[in-house]
Amino acid sequence: MAEKILFLTGHLAEPRLEAVLKSMDAEFEWLVVDIGVKVAALMTGDIITRRLEDARGADKILLPGRFRGDLEPLAAHYGVPVERGPDEVKDIPVFFGRARRASDMSKYDINVFAEIIDATEMSIEDILARAEDYSHRGADVIDLGCLPDTPFPHLEDTVKALKTYGYKVSVDSANPDELLRGGRAGADYLLSLDETRLHIADEVSSVPVLIPATHGDMDSLRRAMATLDKKGLPYLADPVLDPINFGFMASLERYSELRRERPDVDILLGTGNLTELTEADTTGITATLIGIASELNIKNVLVVQVSPHTRRTYEEHDAARRLMFASRADGELPKGYTDELLGLHSKRPFPLTPEEIAENAGAVRDRNFRIEVAEDGVHIYNRDGHHIAEDIFEFFPKLGVEDDAGHAFYLAAELAKAEIAWRLGKRYAQDEPLDWGIAADKPREDRTRLKEAGHTLAMKKKQEKS
Repeated sequence: MAEKILFLTGHLAEPRLEAVLKSMDAEFEWLVVDIGVKVAALMTGDIITRRLEDARGADKILLPGRFRGDLEPLAAHYGVPVERGPDEVKDIPVFFGRARRASDMSKYDINVFAEIIDATEMSIEDILARAEDYSHRGADVIDLGCLPDTPFPHLEDTVKALKTYGYKVSVDSANPDELLRGGRAGADYLLSLDETRLHIADEVSSVPVLIPATHGDMDSLRRAMATLDKKGLPYLADPVLDPINFGFMASLERYSELRRERPDVDILLGTGNLTELTEADTTGITATLIGIASELNIKNVLVVQVSPHTRRTYEEHDAARRLMFASRADGELPKGYTDELLGLHSKRPFPLTPEEIAENAGAVRDRNFRIEVAEDGVHIYNRDGHHIAEDIFEFFPKLGVEDDAGHAFYLAAELAKAEIAWRLGKRYAQDEPLDWGIAADKPREDRTRLKEAGHTLAMKKKQEKS
């Protein structure tokens, strides 16, 4: 027997919700109930329990995504699961399509080496603080970058301190003495050894990262690998990725060639020569590089975050490795799993058509302004009028808020967000922050309670009382 789902909604959304459900080739039975509020997001747990006697024979109750309230008491009251659906009615087909796939986005199989490039100039306390930050952002290994001709007298103490706090550590240096010192102090990995430095691997237990003796010399890398294979010692191999227009494609071919020759070997891919040295948003670059790593079964990436435009690179690598793992595990394209790497544009930016917004505007009977975005621009409406513009400054003479500074300030802030969303093709929802994906931290949100009154409304009420 098909599952029966009860959808709770408000006056304005009820016709659109029924139309969307009718258009779906749903694998479940459904029933829509208008709970008796104009805007679905304004319903509360108390309103629901007062106005809905029972679950109407449903196996599950689905609430709007913007419902703010505790779901557990409702589930206990009605004796069936109660869940939040998507924020927008038009996203319901996608919501149920994704629910059927139910991929686990917590899994990944690529280790992120996070390089602290100026470790030699930092105190141990500062390095520990940086390690904690990088670990929070997705790092699995803290890489200590050693600068040429710069002493690192506290190298051993730094490695030991990081190990004491449970971090995996790698030491990255062109100086053989520093590599030996780091290895003897307990570093887990050493970056990097070529065939002229393999004696270091005999003296410490650290896993070395092997590189060509001269740039692009794959034969020297093969000889180094063969030497450690003969000794039964573990290692990672790194053919070295080059920047675009400086051998990028040839370096990709080296990684592919190595994988074909040695399907068993562990490989490390350094992504910084692209993310740092290409002035383009790094989300797409990172996704592509991690996709390459996924196809070539590369389990380790060295990540650098130095340039201002790469300020979220660790988060991007973490999101990308989870996306690619799920895609590969499901045998699906890396689509429909997460929006975290879509910072600038949304897949479905405009949930309502201009005609649907006009229909909503015609049903409004109060003075409160509603702001929405469609393909034709920014819409603002209340009972006194419905205005559309591409440039929000056109609205000011039409809104009648010249003598209400608080309201004007609020509308200016919201309309600015709406215009940004319209120009970029992003999803906009009034009173909600724009979603920049992994490119920015999301404000913490308590979905069990309604938001408090905004600053301008709170100030206006305070002024009225005084």
